[in-house]
Amino acid sequence: MKQEMNENILFDVAELFKCFADSTRIRILYSLISKERNVNEIADLLNMNQSAISHQLRILKDAKLIKKRRDGKTIYYSLDDDHVYNIIAQGIEHVEE
Repeated sequence: MKQEMNENILFDVAELFKCFADSTRIRILYSLISKERNVNEIADLLNMNQSAISHQLRILKDAKLIKKRRDGKTIYYSLDDDHVYNIIAQGIEHVEE
């Protein structure tokens, strides 16, 4: 890792970690570890309404933590890449120590 870091990059990292500061978003990300899911599946799994889930999905999508795939009228969400999985897995590992 570089000793000196661009201030803009540090700001972006801080913004990224803000996304992880919400337990609902963490629960959504965790639910997407095993497979892609649509809004209704996530809402049922988390026992929340679809509107609340959609709002959180938009935040996660804007942060490039999840991606979406359309199949007809249904949109499926999944983790954007292995980096997101690793952040969640390491966070869990850290807390369980």
